[in-house]
Amino acid sequence: MEQAAGLYNYWIVIVLMMTGFYIVLARRNLIKAVIGLNIFQTSVFLLYVTMGKVRGGTAPIIPPEVAEAQAKAMHETGHSEHGTHALGTVSEEIVGAHAAHADLPGADIIYSNPLPSVLMLTAIVVGIATTALALALVVRIREDYGTIEEDRILEIDRADGLPDDDDEDQWIDADTHSLAGSSPDTPTDSESVN
Repeated sequence: MEQAAGLYNYWIVIVLMMTGFYIVLARRNLIKAVIGLNIFQTSVFLLYVTMGKVRGGTAPIIPPEVAEAQAKAMHETGHSEHGTHALGTVSEEIVGAHAAHADLPGADIIYSNPLPSVLMLTAIVVGIATTALALALVVRIREDYGTIEEDRILEIDRADGLPDDDDEDQWIDADTHSLAGSSPDTPTDSESVN
């Protein structure tokens, strides 16, 4: 039981995910469906950020005093030919390959994984853009159908789904089998060549 309680953030992810999923499936209102998708998306963000957290880890930023001490220690031991990273830190290759470098300043610092957070920043931007697009489509659907209830929109489509004489005259000219708007007096491409 204690282990399950220690994973509370995963429980939060599951609750948010199922809530968003339920809202998308159960609600026939298009705005509520967009909100449900956003809740579902938020749970995925939380899941990835949670997986990037390391117990006892700190933000993946090397303190300047540690970087200076590492550079000084490397210079004193004569390993300056290996160089340093652009951030001024000793490369992982040097620290991992030589046991003597395990006692360098800052070698015992544990960092959290920054990659999930970086990926989620990108996903948040994409999520905002897709939400804006979805809401714009909902506005356009509301203008055309007069409602945002999915059941009512399907009823309107079914009622208007059978072609009647007006629809047929609007789109197809039965005599020439061409699109509406072209008059029978207009010569076709083959007639204009002759």
